[in-house]
Amino acid sequence: MQRRMFLKTGALAAAAAPIAMPAIAQSMPEVKWRLTSSFPKQLDTIYGTAQQFAKFMADATDGRFQIQTFSAGEIVPGLQALDAVTSGTVECAHTPTYFYVGKEPALGLGTGIPFGLNARQQHSWWYFGGGEQIVNAALAKFNAYSIPCGNSGCQMGGFFRKELKTLDDLKGLKFRIGGMGGAVLAKLGVVPTQIAAGDVYPALERGTIDAAEFVGPYDDEKLGFVKVAPYYYYPGWWEGGAMLHLVINQEQWSKLPKHYQAIVQNACEAANNWMLAKYDFVNPGGLRKLIAQGAQLKAFPQPIMEASLKAAEEYYAETSAKSEAFKKGYESMVAFRGENLLWWQVAELSYDAFMNRLRSR
Repeated sequence: MQRRMFLKTGALAAAAAPIAMPAIAQSMPEVKWRLTSSFPKQLDTIYGTAQQFAKFMADATDGRFQIQTFSAGEIVPGLQALDAVTSGTVECAHTPTYFYVGKEPALGLGTGIPFGLNARQQHSWWYFGGGEQIVNAALAKFNAYSIPCGNSGCQMGGFFRKELKTLDDLKGLKFRIGGMGGAVLAKLGVVPTQIAAGDVYPALERGTIDAAEFVGPYDDEKLGFVKVAPYYYYPGWWEGGAMLHLVINQEQWSKLPKHYQAIVQNACEAANNWMLAKYDFVNPGGLRKLIAQGAQLKAFPQPIMEASLKAAEEYYAETSAKSEAFKKGYESMVAFRGENLLWWQVAELSYDAFMNRLRSR
């Protein structure tokens, strides 16, 4: 009896083996992609998020989906990452979509706009408020598709050589800031300029620029700006929750099996959470280091905040008149923000305000 069962089982296994092996191979094909980041390796949390994403992909596919990461400049400069995806030079890029507002203003909404949403709200608007459809429709013109893959949380307002006291202090101020934040501040007399990370310190030291913003305390402390620009302002109202994306060449995305697409989406979500959690962990220590090095922590004066908000709203009206895609996305975001802030005032903000008072106990 046992011999007959063994022979029967063995026969079934032998019959199944030639079918099972090819089936597994077909369902888990080998894929090799190249990813260009918009950031240098020195920024180990932002660039590290791309590395974490690649690791999650390899782990989930037993090494069959390999993604090689390259820092800004190794294949293309950081601000040309979308171009590299569009042309097929690389299969994907890790980049904020607001770098490309010159191509289409609606792409700014994918990362976040001045006086927009915080990190959690941006994430919610993307998946449930229509953000995904709006931004990816804009990206389709560039042969690309995007998935959220990281968030910095609210950023700092940057380092200034001189203290800001009134609106007049902004006039003629040469500020290293790009994108929509720079366009808004230009309405208040600021002279925005975009300088690569490695060139900012000497520009501040020589007085070629008067101020510079980057990310938050952890990254800012590494760059040493506090040595030549001691006034450290907050909040970075132009980046309340800057969302990064995995931007993928549309043909390469379409070629993936559906279950590989699902793995990419889940790996992006894991990387998104990793980046935000990492910044929440390292920024407090970075802020303490900066203060110990002489940083004078300052809140932007209320008149400057109010004037900046007014300038932003004027800019959005002008941009909406030029771009139907931006108009649609902006109206969607504003409606979401109004509804969501009501909830935050009741729950999140009141809880955070109470808990923050415990620091003095």
